[in-house]
Amino acid sequence: MEPTALDHYWCQTSESLLAALASSPEGLTNSEASNRLQQFGPNLLKAREKATPLKLFLNQFKSPLILILLFATVVSAATQDWVDALIVLTIVLGSAVLSFVQEYNASAAIEKLRDQVKISATVLRDGESQSFPAEEIVPGDVVMLSAGSLIPADGVLLEANDFYVNQAVLTGETFPVEKKPDPVAVGASLAERFNCVFMGTNVRSGTARALIVRTGKGTEFGQIAESLSLRPPETEFERGVRRFGYLLTRMMLVLVVSVFAINVFFHKSILDSLLFAIALAVGLTPELLPAIISVNLSKGSQSMAAQGVIVRQLNAIENFGSMDVLCTDKTGTLTEGVVQLDGALDFQGQASDDVLRHAYLNARLQTGLANPLDEAIVTHAPPDISGVEKVYEIPYDFVRKRLTVVVREGAEHRLITKGALVNVLAVCTQVRDGEIAVPINDEHRKHIGERFAGWSGQGFRVLGVATRLSLQQISYSRNDEHDMVFEGYLLFFDPPQASVKETIDELEKMGVDLKIITGDNKLVALHTAETIELEVVGVLTGAELDEMRDEALWQKVERTNLFVEVDPNQKERIILALQKRGHVVGYMGDGINDAPSLHAADVGISVDKAVDVAKEAADFVLLEQDLAVLSRGVLLGRSTFANTLKYVFVTTSANFGNMFSMAGASLFLPFLPLLPMQILLTNFLTDFPAFAIANDRVDRDLLERPRRWNLHFIQNFMITFGVVSSAFDYLTFGFLLLVLDATNDQFRTGWFVVSVMTELSIMLVIRTRLPFFKSRPGTSLMIGTLIVAVATLVLPYSPISKPLGFTPLPLSVILVLLGITILYIITTELVKRIFFRRVQF
Repeated sequence: MEPTALDHYWCQTSESLLAALASSPEGLTNSEASNRLQQFGPNLLKAREKATPLKLFLNQFKSPLILILLFATVVSAATQDWVDALIVLTIVLGSAVLSFVQEYNASAAIEKLRDQVKISATVLRDGESQSFPAEEIVPGDVVMLSAGSLIPADGVLLEANDFYVNQAVLTGETFPVEKKPDPVAVGASLAERFNCVFMGTNVRSGTARALIVRTGKGTEFGQIAESLSLRPPETEFERGVRRFGYLLTRMMLVLVVSVFAINVFFHKSILDSLLFAIALAVGLTPELLPAIISVNLSKGSQSMAAQGVIVRQLNAIENFGSMDVLCTDKTGTLTEGVVQLDGALDFQGQASDDVLRHAYLNARLQTGLANPLDEAIVTHAPPDISGVEKVYEIPYDFVRKRLTVVVREGAEHRLITKGALVNVLAVCTQVRDGEIAVPINDEHRKHIGERFAGWSGQGFRVLGVATRLSLQQISYSRNDEHDMVFEGYLLFFDPPQASVKETIDELEKMGVDLKIITGDNKLVALHTAETIELEVVGVLTGAELDEMRDEALWQKVERTNLFVEVDPNQKERIILALQKRGHVVGYMGDGINDAPSLHAADVGISVDKAVDVAKEAADFVLLEQDLAVLSRGVLLGRSTFANTLKYVFVTTSANFGNMFSMAGASLFLPFLPLLPMQILLTNFLTDFPAFAIANDRVDRDLLERPRRWNLHFIQNFMITFGVVSSAFDYLTFGFLLLVLDATNDQFRTGWFVVSVMTELSIMLVIRTRLPFFKSRPGTSLMIGTLIVAVATLVLPYSPISKPLGFTPLPLSVILVLLGITILYIITTELVKRIFFRRVQF
């Protein structure tokens, strides 16, 4: 039977399914799995589309303006205007090739970086537990699942132990659902299939072994994926680009229609007028913006990777730079993340080998979620556990906050529970005081509370240990955690990072406020804050937060930077409140309980060693769990954003001025001020060095605080510097017409030279807020600018000048035009100083 043909698999026994899938409880062999991967294809909802050279090249012609130009070229050829058609086609193809080369290199680099962070699954192959990329899972595989695992495909449980799954993405259920191996009725709905696990859901707690039945598009998630809106929420940068596009579209539409209509009214050639109007639109439009953004993001992601930050969502890079609030747990970011067991103490606070042995058995034998506390116990000083056999396990979950292991030692069954002190005490009725267990009373609880407060105030994390003898049972559940004996305490210490104070100060200087959101108790969190010299302006506990209305929380989050004893839902609520106040919020987390917050934040940040569900939810993955790495990432995000805006500022202001001048000149000149192909050539030449902006240096003042898209600022910038540019265009017109008495070709040649030279100049002037001679541009930008400048001056004297409609100019005229360019540079520099003093961005 083919696996994809298995209907109603949820009502079949595991034995029949194993037989139908030609598998076994020990899984497939590697060779059989390889054959099935060829047969059924990768375990993906949608095959990953490779950025093939042909596809990327064809993408360069998707712009409606480019398509119109190509159509106009065909019309020119049809009217036997072969020279114009060939030149326009060459310029359009040249622009396409330039964009293609940059985008292809960028996409190849991005794919290489994405391969560094892949979601994997633990699979039984050849009878051994092995890790494979989730996309290589095939029907018949047996996967091992534990807390934090992303479920890679649809399957049926072979065995489960207190196994709870969050499947809200499919069923909308608010709370995790317990899963068990027993078959269910043939008519069971998706939510009623308690023996099944589904792709896209994740394990909240417990452990299980599942037989994979369906993969890829054959899964429940795959069948509805096409009808779902799977596009991630629009980032602030994307929203800015979209609104900027609307602004240009409106201006371009008015310009094209008006210029075309007026030129036709004055009885100029309809074809030339149409081509001229379209060329103006192309000249106004920063048509390379998508390519520039792709190159900038690619360069940014590569720079971030070199600094230890892997980018999973490219469009989030600018949000990284715009982030003004960073929320994080203290563990591993403010602290070293290397937890040490400082002591195993009895009720009286004395070192106890018995408490250490109980803790070791619990940590060593549990098979659920790996965590640094258990690692610290296991590596501390292993006691002798010969003769001890594990019987059962009641896994940890975030409600009980404890874990129980049942062991057999001789003829006895003993439950050993370890977890948060309050939660362990909740199931205790006795306390071991010396050699005997006595009923726990208020005095005992007071004594325990005082010790807990004292150790917490010193920065220790305190867990409790309890035990209970039990009659032999086949299985156990959380209901068996009762009437236990409190044995003692485990003290853990995670020292603060040595450099964290400097990093926090650096983030503060960069305009990023740090807020700690932790499940730890208030005393431990306050001690950590004090140790790292973090000024605590306000503290809010989870219990206090529950009592608050949303409106009150919106006000409180501004005056609080230490949130303690909070659960996952409360973390998400804090982030949403900060966003409501207009902040761009980053969240850094690596646990199961961090996934909702990572989704909710504008910038989700995880670490390479995080659980799968956290990495999948994150926009960025740090190869080192270090705030210093994060601060470098913020700077790189701001650099990427700044360089993208440089292109927008330069092209819109210069293009707006030139196109406005041409549109105006066409009204009083008896000829077109520039031929359509000359406009396109101008656009092509000035765009050539623009690709180097991705590698440009960024002034320090642009990195000092978060910045966002400001459409009003861009519009003011475009109009102000466009008017300056247009004023010098008309100065050039006056010189060419009134002084030189230029012919048509001389006029076009002279203005072509000035148009290109002024746009190259403005690129060097406007790229910085400093005086342009005090901010050295990137080497590649400078070289590209010089190459285009030389080519522009040489072009009128080259063999191809006549087909392009140019003519050689006297040296004296060239010198005057260069003088106008220098005067333009000086004026633009002065206007720039006034503009930035009056207008803030």
